[in-house]
Amino acid sequence: MPQKLILDVDTGTDDAVAIMLAALHPAIELVGVTTVNGNVPVNFCTDNSLRVLDHIGRSDIKVYEGADRPLVRTAHPIPHRYDDGGEKYHPEELPVPAARSKKADKTAVEFLIETYRAATDPIVLMPVGPLTNIAAALAADPGFVKRVPEIIIMGGGYAFGNVTATAEFNIWADAEAAARVLNAGFEKVTLVTLDATHQALMTHADCDRLEALGTPAGKATADIVRFRIGVHDAYQKMGEHGGSAPVHDAVCVAYLVDRAILSTKRYFVEVETASPLMVGTTIVDTQGRSGAKPNVDLALNADPKRFVDMLAEIFAKPHG
Repeated sequence: MPQKLILDVDTGTDDAVAIMLAALHPAIELVGVTTVNGNVPVNFCTDNSLRVLDHIGRSDIKVYEGADRPLVRTAHPIPHRYDDGGEKYHPEELPVPAARSKKADKTAVEFLIETYRAATDPIVLMPVGPLTNIAAALAADPGFVKRVPEIIIMGGGYAFGNVTATAEFNIWADAEAAARVLNAGFEKVTLVTLDATHQALMTHADCDRLEALGTPAGKATADIVRFRIGVHDAYQKMGEHGGSAPVHDAVCVAYLVDRAILSTKRYFVEVETASPLMVGTTIVDTQGRSGAKPNVDLALNADPKRFVDMLAEIFAKPHG
């Protein structure tokens, strides 16, 4: 039986690849997609998600629009993009045809609460954007935390950040929501950090391999990743991985199917919400000095070959 999954996204380029992999993998039943303000404003996240699903012939999967701002902070986070001659790291509209389908009438939080209340089979929850929708569901339904058997989060970093010196974007964009989610008491939490996703890098050769498949998902992913490589080469600060780029969110989907793609270790992780310079930092208690019980399986390493091979295998199959 396929593993049921709900993806919570801020689509975005890497979210698009994650949606395609989740929607097309035979081992996954994508129950629904929820959207949240993040890489781009939430209305564009919703439109991009619809575009991607239509493009690969999966318009049967509904998209539910969620939060348009952080849970607590009055100012919206600056969208995670950089301008360079008109090019954007996260273009507001993805380079796939305009959506034909429409968003669902229910909000993301309504869908999450109702779906988990009615569930008879386990449904994994996978937020790969800011955690606003998940924190809102926790606030609206005290029983929500007990109904989610597993939550896989793309967020955080141990050795580095990507929006401040120490903070990763998804956690930084709604630090209060992230702190609420990590401390909620979910039965199983995996935090897939930048440390892991920056090991599962994709290259121009990988893009050529995917484009040669001739499928809508293969071609779209090749175009998206080539764009990401160009931006990564222009803006990345770590230096030694030119000609390649991470596709963060898709790694989480691949891990759902093949747990050998990531290696994890249990730690207590807290999110900084007070310090202006450190807000959104994921503080990892590697030595147990806090005395707090570990609350996440932290992923710091990834296998790039297993990841790219999965994309090539799944995207080679006819679809659309």
